[in-house]
Amino acid sequence: MRAAVVTGFDQPVQVKEVPVPEPGPGQIQVRIEASGLCHTDIHAARGDWPVKPAPPFVPGHEGVGIVERTGPGVTEHRVGDRVAVPWLGHACGTCEYCITGWETLCEQQLNTGYAIDGGHAEFLVADARYAVAVPAGLDPAEAAPLTCAGVTTYKAVKVGGVTPGDRVAIFGVGGLGHLALQYAQIFGGETIAVDVTEEKLALAKQLGAAHVVNAATTDPVAAIEALGGADVAVVLAADPTVLEQAHAALRRGGRLVLVSLPKDNTMALPIFQTVLKGIRVIGSIVGSRADLAAVFRLHAAGRTRVILQTRPLEQINDAIDEVLAGRVPARLVLIP
Repeated sequence: MRAAVVTGFDQPVQVKEVPVPEPGPGQIQVRIEASGLCHTDIHAARGDWPVKPAPPFVPGHEGVGIVERTGPGVTEHRVGDRVAVPWLGHACGTCEYCITGWETLCEQQLNTGYAIDGGHAEFLVADARYAVAVPAGLDPAEAAPLTCAGVTTYKAVKVGGVTPGDRVAIFGVGGLGHLALQYAQIFGGETIAVDVTEEKLALAKQLGAAHVVNAATTDPVAAIEALGGADVAVVLAADPTVLEQAHAALRRGGRLVLVSLPKDNTMALPIFQTVLKGIRVIGSIVGSRADLAAVFRLHAAGRTRVILQTRPLEQINDAIDEVLAGRVPARLVLIP
């Protein structure tokens, strides 16, 4: 089969022939129809984070496809089912986090496209328990970004405690941000889109944003304060300055939800303002299998739109360059 393989952190990703993986006990073999390109894939391919994957490996954790084979003991899925294989590829299933709905905090988890070969390939094998059924009728190319970008932002809005009437500022309107806007509105929020490109702000307006702020030409803190301040700020841009602006734009009692992972791993947190204004700082990791199932149901019901462009798997390096250059309106999806 063809697969995009990271052979070294200082090398381009190589699309080459590798053996088709065989499912073992409790595993399924999935023929990939579409695989979303997440910025995390780029971090993985370049070894940017402190805990690095071990080359050679296949990145990709937004893989959607058809179950072709099942290993011994699989009861969750059948041959012919369409499934999504998300970031959480495996967890222990028995720790306090797993049994209380916080499986994404399991200390024994294995992540797809990082510790386990991922979806930028024609086939992958996955733990059947952690693959999530895709509702009938969903376009695989649309389901792919929902598998990470969707469930990640849905969870961020959820843990941010968004309630009807809350002003919700979304910092960064891209593959994640355009979905975060929609989930915040589904939860009843009055959304404020913050970005540095007019094209993405125009997209935010199309998706129902009540306010847009071009942070390249306007002080976003002043603009949001003029609206009364944000009750919730969800930060999807990996720039410490943006994180600090989001904090400063909160009104008293506000919630800062951190999703992006800046490479230098730092931001300045003003303690006096945080304490005196009663601000809560919340780290939000990807959602659970139950969260992803909810995301799929919302999309199947017509509540969300996924803005995407497709690229052949062979063009993965060009696609990475597009993402890094900010030329992508929302999400790129690789088709093997």
